[in-house]
Amino acid sequence: MNKKIDINERLKFSEQIYLPEIMKGMWYTLKQMFQPVFTMRYPEERWTPPSIFRGRPVLVAREDGTERCVACGLCSRVCPPLAIYVQADETERAQERYPSIFEIDMLRCIFCGYCEEVCPEEAIVMSKEYDIVFENRDSAIFNKEKLMTPASALTDRLTFLHQYKNPEEITKAATDLKN
Repeated sequence: MNKKIDINERLKFSEQIYLPEIMKGMWYTLKQMFQPVFTMRYPEERWTPPSIFRGRPVLVAREDGTERCVACGLCSRVCPPLAIYVQADETERAQERYPSIFEIDMLRCIFCGYCEEVCPEEAIVMSKEYDIVFENRDSAIFNKEKLMTPASALTDRLTFLHQYKNPEEITKAATDLKN
């Protein structure tokens, strides 16, 4: 570990001309030339991302159209670029708090998924949407109405999150099936 390196040590002839390393690089390039090409002709051919993919964050809506969010503010506190702004309000319904204002600045969002991981209600999840275009800065700030997505459109992501957050249930179910 504490091997001393002599700076003045002479290189061997093959090391001086870098011939073995050049040959390794050429061999790798030659192998790659005959591999199949995986190029897609976007936008004619669209990529379907797997459920583990982290695309644009969205708010999950219940069947009645209300949001799952209870405005705890954990997502805005954990967001590294401070892209999320939540303002809570009180209501008469069974759910005592809800976000009166929920905004995500998509120019700041780095798609890290921390907001999704910290959310206790699974109210904010990362969708499969990956091609997002803005004409100006104001259109990049997504409000609550723009973020709301029905839970039926996010079933594969919500299933993945449930399995990710509860791995012991999956292993228990697997052992029950074996027995």
